Amino acid sequence: MRTDPSDTGGLFVGRRPGTAPVRYRSLPEAGSARRRRLDSLLAAAILALMTFINLLFWGPLPVAWLWVGGQVDYLTGSVGTAILVAFAGLMATLLGALMLEKRLDSAWILVRRAAGHDQRTGVVARVFATTAIVCGAAFGVWFLLIHGPGPSFSIGAS
Repeated sequence: MRTDPSDTGGLFVGRRPGTAPVRYRSLPEAGSARRRRLDSLLAAAILALMTFINLLFWGPLPVAWLWVGGQVDYLTGSVGTAILVAFAGLMATLLGALMLEKRLDSAWILVRRAAGHDQRTGVVARVFATTAIVCGAAFGVWFLLIHGPGPSFSIGAS
């Protein structure tokens, strides 16, 4: 009787369609050393692109949409419209970028497998968390040490 959750797709009554483990008749042929090296370089390039897109979340994209909101405010004279346009544009851009990152993550898994690594999970969550920590720490250093929290707390304030 198969009752192991990993064997039944998490259900104890049977397997969900399309969730059976992949079983090969024979092991897939490994590519040449040159091909595996090329696939490793391609995986590194995809990872660098994912990191770059994540870094855009923490400064350039919000600033760009604030600028667009400022232009809308100037043209329409309505702060509410400007905030709505900036917020909607930023959310659409962030969600679109996350969709792109998910597709890049799937491609990264395939390329890593082609390079000879037993890659089963993606890296998008780790890249997102790492960029969040690094950019949050950089903002903290900038805010507390370089810019200062305000006139009453800054160095040299009387």
